[in-house]
Amino acid sequence: MGSFNISNKNIELILGDYRKAIIKLSIPNMIAMLIQTLYNLVDAIWIAGLGPSTLAGMGIFFPIYMIIISIATGITVGTSSAIARKIGAKDYEEANSIAEHSIILSIIVGTITTIIGIFSLEFILKFTGASGTALDNAKDYGLIIFLSSIPMMFNNAATGILRGEGDSKRPMYVITFSSVLNIILDPIFIYAFKLGIKGAAWATLISILVSTGLLIYLLFFSEKTFLNVNFRKFALNSQNFVDISVVGFPTALAQITMSIAVYFLNFFAVKSGGDAGVATFTGAWRIINLGTLTIIGISSAVTTVTGAAYGAKDIRKLENALNYAIKFAEFFAIAIMAGMFVFSKPLAMLFAYSKASSALLDEISSALKLLCLFLPGTPFGMLTSGMFQGIGHGYKSLATTILRTVVFQLFWTWVFVDIFHIGLTGVWLGIVVGNATASIITYIWGRLTIKKLYVLQTKPSEQI
Repeated sequence: MGSFNISNKNIELILGDYRKAIIKLSIPNMIAMLIQTLYNLVDAIWIAGLGPSTLAGMGIFFPIYMIIISIATGITVGTSSAIARKIGAKDYEEANSIAEHSIILSIIVGTITTIIGIFSLEFILKFTGASGTALDNAKDYGLIIFLSSIPMMFNNAATGILRGEGDSKRPMYVITFSSVLNIILDPIFIYAFKLGIKGAAWATLISILVSTGLLIYLLFFSEKTFLNVNFRKFALNSQNFVDISVVGFPTALAQITMSIAVYFLNFFAVKSGGDAGVATFTGAWRIINLGTLTIIGISSAVTTVTGAAYGAKDIRKLENALNYAIKFAEFFAIAIMAGMFVFSKPLAMLFAYSKASSALLDEISSALKLLCLFLPGTPFGMLTSGMFQGIGHGYKSLATTILRTVVFQLFWTWVFVDIFHIGLTGVWLGIVVGNATASIITYIWGRLTIKKLYVLQTKPSEQI
C-alpha cells in the first residue's frame, strides 16, 4: 500500500457520510467557479476600455478559447472520476498511477493544442469572417493564449487529482489567487505597459504559470496530499489513459456541444428579434449562467462522491448521494430563481445601464422572468450527468448533454418560433421546456442505470 496516509481527512470524507461529503466538496467548487466567472467579466471590462475593435478581437477568439477550456475541463473530470473510483475500491497504488498518467496526458494534450493552435490560428480566424483590426487583435491575443495550453492542461490535471482525493479547498485557493492576480495584472499590462490586448493575454499567461507553480508545490513537495505523485515507481499503463479519457473525452465534447447550441439559439434570437434579440439573449443568458454555477459546483462533488461509492461497490450510497445532491441543489436553484424573478429589472441593468443600451432594459427583464424557470429543472439532469461521469459512463453524460442542448432545446425553440410564431418569447420557452424535458429523461436514465448496478452487484462474476 506504500506510504499513503490512510487517516487523511479528505479520504475519510469521500468514503464516509455522503451528505457531509456533498456539502463540503460543493461549497469550495462553487466559490472557485464564481471567482473565475467574475475574473472573466472583469477581463472583458478592461478590454472594452480599448475600444470596439479590441473587444471584437477578444470576442472572435472566444469560441476557440472555449474549446481549449473544454478540453482542459475534460482532463479535470476524467482524472477526478478515475481516481475517486480507485480510492473507493481502496486501490491506492492504482489511484496514484492514474494521477501520474493524467499529468503526462495533460502535457501531451497541451503540446498538441499549442502546436495546432499556433499554426492554424490565422486560418481559423479568417474562416469566421474576421478581418482588419479585429482580426489582428484576435491573432495577437490568441497566439499568447495558446502558449498557456501546456500549463493550463497541467493545472486541470492537478485540480482533478486533488478533487479526486476529496480535496476541493486547495484548488479553490489556487484558482482564487490566480484570478485575483490576473485582475490586478490586467490594467498594469494593458494600460501602464501600453501592451493593449496583448497585455491582457500576458496577464492571463502569467497568472496561469503562477497557478502551475503553486500546484507543482502542492503535488510534489508539500506532503499534504493523500497521493504520492513523484513518478518514482511509474510504469506506463495505457489502460490508465483509457480510464481518464472514457470520461474526459465525452466531457470535453459535451462542453463544446453547449457552445454549438448557443450559436444556433443566437440564430433563432436574430430571426425573432434582430440585433436587439441577440443582445437580449446574450445579456439574459449570462445572468442565467451565473445562476447555474452553484449547480455545476455540486455536480463536481457528485462525480467524486459517486465515483468513490462505485469503486467501493456501495450502490446504495451512490443512489443516496445523488438524490441528496439533487435536493441540496434544488434549494439553491429555487432560491436563485425567485431572486432573479423579483430582481429582474436591477439585474437587467447590468447590460442596459448606458443610454445606448437602455432600450434593452425591459426586454432583458422580461426574458429573465421566463428563463429563470430553467433553474429548478437543471439539477435533475446536470447532477445525474455528474453521476454518470463518476461511475465512468462518460458516453451517457455526453448523450444527455446533446439531448438537452442540441435536441430538445433547439427542437422546442423551433416549435415555438417557427410553428407557433411567438417571437423572442418562443426562444425563452424553448430553452426552458427543452431543458425540463431532457432533465426528466436524463434522471430516468440515471435511475435505470442505478437499478442495473444493483442487479450486477448480485453477480460477483460481472464487473460493475
